Amino acid sequence: MAIGLRHLQHAVAASQHGSFRRAAAALHLRQSTLSRGIRQMEEQLGVLLFNRSSGGVRLTPAGVQFTQAATRLLEDLDTLVSTAKAMGRGEAGRLALGLLTSPSVAPLPAVLLDYAFRFPDVEIRLVEKLRAELMLDLKTGALDLAIVTGEAKEQDNESLSLWSERVLVALPQAHPLAERTFLYWTDLTDEKFLLSRRGPGPDLRDMLIAKLAAPGGRPRMTYQDVGGEGLLSLIAAGRGLALQCEGAVRAAFPGVVHREVRDGSGPGWVRFSACWKKDNANPVLTLFLGQLRTHQFPVHPE
Repeated sequence: MAIGLRHLQHAVAASQHGSFRRAAAALHLRQSTLSRGIRQMEEQLGVLLFNRSSGGVRLTPAGVQFTQAATRLLEDLDTLVSTAKAMGRGEAGRLALGLLTSPSVAPLPAVLLDYAFRFPDVEIRLVEKLRAELMLDLKTGALDLAIVTGEAKEQDNESLSLWSERVLVALPQAHPLAERTFLYWTDLTDEKFLLSRRGPGPDLRDMLIAKLAAPGGRPRMTYQDVGGEGLLSLIAAGRGLALQCEGAVRAAFPGVVHREVRDGSGPGWVRFSACWKKDNANPVLTLFLGQLRTHQFPVHPE
């Protein structure tokens, strides 16, 4: 006879109740069935686990050690089963989420906070990389989902539009245009722009070219491998201007001011989207997408 889970359950119940009769009643068994199973297990082990008497049963020293170990095994099994069920429902597991390096993700922390509270057993792994690197990680399966600029409608991916942010121009506080409350693109025709290769930099570059490129020419642009404070330091030093998304402007920076930039139809906007592979079967991703779809992101006209 092989010792199985039911034998462990019978022995643990008998140790807890101090009686085969009461243990059998708790397990909805006949007393004879439980008693016979424990006797067979003792014979298989070659050791007595219970001392029997008319008043009930009492564990032997070997029985104490055996039932303690059996209790731990049964608890571990319950945990394993519960975890497997939770993972199947997407309530446990791991979510690998990719963000743009130096991102403008102002609405995202609220989503993550709510999600982490609702699903504490999900491990959230955040990765910051350049947009092209995020898209490659999605393709290889290293990421479940990426928050990027634009639509990101590659052939094997799906995307969900999340929010849009105004485009602001960052300029030195001493710049003549800093005196205005907002600027037009035509005011920036002769300016030099600093572009970051990080975050939404490539999208802002495309916007600059679309708005300011003259026939046969391009706006004056230089690329920097820094973002955030590094870029603002260069602007404060008078080395050029930069476009930034509204959500990236978190606090005043010494020597730098931000102004909205407009054209005839109003301010410019950059869209942020979530994208993921169509064949991603991670249940955790399904619940997180549900969270994104129900979250009330700021809605801006575009």
